[in-house]
Amino acid sequence: MDLPVIFLTALVVGYSGALMPGPLLTMVVAESARRGARVGPLAITGHGILELALLGGLAFGLTQVLSSPAVSAVIGVVGGAVMLWMGGGMALEAARNRVDLGLKTPASGNRTGAAGEERAALPRHSASPREHWLRPVLSGAVVSFSNPYWSLWWATIGAAYVVAAAVHGAAGIAAFFVGHILSDFTWYGFVSVSVAYGRRFLGHAFYRWLIFGCGVFLVGLAFSFIVWGARTL
Repeated sequence: MDLPVIFLTALVVGYSGALMPGPLLTMVVAESARRGARVGPLAITGHGILELALLGGLAFGLTQVLSSPAVSAVIGVVGGAVMLWMGGGMALEAARNRVDLGLKTPASGNRTGAAGEERAALPRHSASPREHWLRPVLSGAVVSFSNPYWSLWWATIGAAYVVAAAVHGAAGIAAFFVGHILSDFTWYGFVSVSVAYGRRFLGHAFYRWLIFGCGVFLVGLAFSFIVWGARTL
């Protein structure tokens, strides 16, 4: 893959992970209703710092290990298999109409689900300017680190991408990370603005087809990783 392809595919694969409901999305929805639209970008800043540290370890601390053709091939096949499982599951769940963003408008006064419960449980107090930005940053890092799915993603799909991008050196790693983190910033920023201003910009049907499209893309990309890994063996 050349640099533009690495960037674009990392962006789409990043969306496939960011779009799925999870603890980070729950935290962003709950906190955005209380602290405003800046919560999404701040939470992803913490999330991104954590990922950048992990990426540095993968790219530089494991350079000798990842440079082995056998290890690269195994990572490519395993990463592709996990990507295939993820993408197939996403497309299937969307086709069966089993995906839900769970985004309720604060103005409705009736917030249900995990995000609503978390919001109700949060104490209401005036925050200092420093806490106003620092808390979402720390929360983004802590919630990401405590999510087993995040570790699984980086141990398989993330590692496979690092191997493919490392062929181009630092430029390849940078193209991958910028595409990957840009998907998080744009999606969570959008969700945060939607919640903070009490308007529903995203319809269920659109969200469902978005998940389906990302799932199908992920399946196609998975096969390319598996074929590449199999040929390297």
